[in-house]
Amino acid sequence: MPLVAAMLTRSNGAWKKATSVVQASICRDQQRPNHTTITSVTSVSQRRHFSSAENGAKPSRSHPSAAEAKQKRESDREFLISVLESSATKRDAKAYLQTYGSSKGKAVPKESPAFTTLVSDKAIPEAKDVSFLVQGSVPMESLEADEVPRVAIVKLREPQTWDDTLLGGVAKTLTRLRDLGLRSVIVLECSAEKSSVLDWKDVVTQQTDRLQKAIQKYGTPGAELIDGGIWKRSATPPSASSLGHTKLSVGFGEAFTAPLRHGHILVVPSRAVVEETLEHTAADANEVIFALAKYFAGLQVNAGQNQTRTAVVDRVIIIDPFGGIPARNLGDGARVFINLEEQFNSIKATLSAAEQQDNGSPIPGISGNPKASHIENLELVKNILAILPSTASAVITSPIEAANLQSNPAYDIRRDAEEAMAGEVKTRRWQNPIIHNLLTDRPIYSASLPIGRIKSTTNGTYQRSSRMPTTTLAKKGLPVTIFPDTRTRSWQPPKPGTPRLKLTDTCVDLPRLIHLINDSFGRKLDAEHYLNRVQDSLAGIIIAGEYEGGAILTWERPFGLDEETAYNSGRLVPYLDKFAVLKKSQGAGGVADIVFNAMVRDCFPNGVCWRSRKDNPVNKWYFERSRGVRKLPGSNWAMFWTTPEAAVKDQVMEDYEDVCRGVMPSWADSKAAD
Repeated sequence: MPLVAAMLTRSNGAWKKATSVVQASICRDQQRPNHTTITSVTSVSQRRHFSSAENGAKPSRSHPSAAEAKQKRESDREFLISVLESSATKRDAKAYLQTYGSSKGKAVPKESPAFTTLVSDKAIPEAKDVSFLVQGSVPMESLEADEVPRVAIVKLREPQTWDDTLLGGVAKTLTRLRDLGLRSVIVLECSAEKSSVLDWKDVVTQQTDRLQKAIQKYGTPGAELIDGGIWKRSATPPSASSLGHTKLSVGFGEAFTAPLRHGHILVVPSRAVVEETLEHTAADANEVIFALAKYFAGLQVNAGQNQTRTAVVDRVIIIDPFGGIPARNLGDGARVFINLEEQFNSIKATLSAAEQQDNGSPIPGISGNPKASHIENLELVKNILAILPSTASAVITSPIEAANLQSNPAYDIRRDAEEAMAGEVKTRRWQNPIIHNLLTDRPIYSASLPIGRIKSTTNGTYQRSSRMPTTTLAKKGLPVTIFPDTRTRSWQPPKPGTPRLKLTDTCVDLPRLIHLINDSFGRKLDAEHYLNRVQDSLAGIIIAGEYEGGAILTWERPFGLDEETAYNSGRLVPYLDKFAVLKKSQGAGGVADIVFNAMVRDCFPNGVCWRSRKDNPVNKWYFERSRGVRKLPGSNWAMFWTTPEAAVKDQVMEDYEDVCRGVMPSWADSKAAD
């Protein structure tokens, strides 16, 4: 496997160790300029040969200056460190390799100085597991004729308001994406609020030139301007998709596919060629993006025939000064994750209501209403993800985060004005959200983390951090089904003798539910015993998608209390009996977050408790989302809860502990309770 991915397969501790090794190498290099270091790490599939002559660029000097060489080494080491510091797991690394890896390549010779440096500290596996590791600049090879490039369609909003440092940082991130196997098609959206069309054309020309030059600084092949590839017709062209009708289409596909195959980053201004007059005209950037997505996905109809897929669109990236989609329940924070299938309508309604109260932009020099911009971005990603594979996702972020410049005080000046702020997990280091998402397919921190773990609080008041992220990850997502329905009210303790939900009711697909539990836990449920145990205590169930994830929750009685007494005294305990995610969906798609959020926000907002084995590797995930944990003496159980102030209420804690100790397991095997 590639060295980057090989490092991803190590534990977090090994990563920290590897990172320290690389950082020590940087220090040594500053003391010994001739020290041999890793300057580029990638897999064969990601770096393809493409000569400067083919690129149309001027031949580079055979021997770069010492300053250029040093800058290149520092840039490459910074990239390596950013990969090492990603919080990817072994599962993430495997998924990344399956998507962007290659079976081609050569094993690294053990005498390689770079290999020796890292292996001596056990930072990576043996050489036979590493497909490609090189020293010095690596030319990028063009794709094979039958290979389809993986691309990100990137929207840059108002780049004319970004200074050169900010634009350069964004360009650097996009070239790093290419190093990791994702090639960008960038659409510029420049404000047309000028006195004449000529002025607008000048702005577009100036910004495309700036972006091309910024990208060229980070190696070849650089950026290529595609200025005549988008066509506009007087009538809406036919489409294989019923979504997002537009008069724009890709008129000359080879203008896009040829440079992509050779590793270029494409720059597409938001203008189109009028088919009837062959003149350039302004075009809506969102329509340009949607036209590109349809073309790459093979949904554009040409001459009555469908085309084949020309690229795999893995990501839609929107870099907007207003940042990610704001979240009302996080104060001024941005939504970390959006399950469009479930949340689109409610989020849009919230934004629409807020838009009517806004008067212009809160950021000097940035045009537009922030809430209107958020709605536009939300609709754009929904329409595009609807025609892309379910594995595709969208990242909405600010240029400051995309450039990874949060540590620079000069870029904190807009923080008080920006509407789309998010929290920062206090125990985690800052990472580039776009790079992190490519490696993990997740946001930097989980959407199910309680707000107290996202933002620091002082006397109940949320405090902004100058380094708060403003990034939202959106996916097509999964529908969430909750029985009983919580759209009117959350679950309440049932009055004794009243009808209640059963797992054998027709609304529940019991065989699929049992399969979900068996697959998630890796052991067989004793279905008959389990049904008998929960038939009089079931509170409800949560199902994500087609039984890809779910939770079964119950109302439990403390030992010695009958149902009537427990109900009248308010001592029925809300208990998470089963929390399950199919193995194929674990760590992907945010399924666990979706189920957990439904539980704590819709079903049991006032709190719930559950138990887990003390040695369960999932306990860290549970701990981060709970209000507290207590190890139960004399047992192998750890008890968790989300109930506010439960720890200071002796009766509540006693009841919780009694329930967690007393629930009988229902497994068909004889292994220890799970």
